Amino acid sequence: MTSGFRKAASITARSLTSGKPHHAQWLVTRKCNYQCRGCNVWKEQDQIELSADEIKKGLDILKELGIVELVISGGDPLLREDIGEIIDYATKLFVTTVYDNGSLAAQKIDVLRKADFVAISIDSLDEKKHDYLKNIPGAWKSGTQAVEALHKEGIKVSVTPTISQKNLHEIVDITNHFTAKGIPVWYCLYSYDTSVDNKQLFKIGKENDDLVITDKQAMVSLCNQLIEMKKKNRKILMTNKLLIALRSLYEEDSNRTWKCQALNQFSVVDHLVRVAGCHNHNFAGSIFELQQKWKSTEFKQLRETYHECTQCNYLCYMFYSLHGSPKGHLTLARDQWKNAKLIFK
Repeated sequence: MTSGFRKAASITARSLTSGKPHHAQWLVTRKCNYQCRGCNVWKEQDQIELSADEIKKGLDILKELGIVELVISGGDPLLREDIGEIIDYATKLFVTTVYDNGSLAAQKIDVLRKADFVAISIDSLDEKKHDYLKNIPGAWKSGTQAVEALHKEGIKVSVTPTISQKNLHEIVDITNHFTAKGIPVWYCLYSYDTSVDNKQLFKIGKENDDLVITDKQAMVSLCNQLIEMKKKNRKILMTNKLLIALRSLYEEDSNRTWKCQALNQFSVVDHLVRVAGCHNHNFAGSIFELQQKWKSTEFKQLRETYHECTQCNYLCYMFYSLHGSPKGHLTLARDQWKNAKLIFK
């Protein structure tokens, strides 16, 4: 039995098990070499990191818990000297995506070969605007060269622009530019944190940031355009269900059409292995306590809090809230296998 067969079989079993989470994001480092205007992580840098062996123990726990998909992020995870060892281990257990800001991926091609996906953040086709948003000269050149290099090497690289007021009218052009090259695109959405929890895992932005989307009609129009484009463009890796839910937030009678499933369908782990349903709320303990606490009264109460929370509009949290069922898990896993060429012939 090949390793790809074993992985696919294991993921299928986990996908079909009810009452289990699907997705986890692990920020394996708080170090970052960029200063993105829409992010606070780089302002809260920490040199403390767990060893690769400790992270592997945590990954085993996530597998036993039922996690199917893992995102490795930071900071910039490629700043870790042992990131290759971590990726190699993670990809044996999960459909694994590695996020990079575009600064290091081209230099870490051999490290990234085993990842199922690599996501590079490109926020504009305009070099000056992209460098402004990343707040680092040369960021656009590094990012676009990384995308081209990984794509040429056959690595499953995707571009992930963060939609904001600064680039709202460019998203269609960005999408067409990269998908025409055979490079998939999915999106993040700039949002800001309203949490005042003193044990919040990390912070993203602030309300007076000039990235906040104020042109609501343009956002509605963009969602409609992407839904229409998806009929012919299979490289847009967004579901219609998500785009419709996103559109509803910006329509005249805007409303949330979903309930958050944090700490139910997904969770976040930080560089100190603290776990929370999402980054907005107080952490709920260590990953090494996760199996014992998962069905506890404490976690049940936290899920109820998250379920009624309306603090954020982050697309990743929306996505796994909307697709949080065994059927949804299997559909997502099937699509991911197809994209990552994990289905055996």
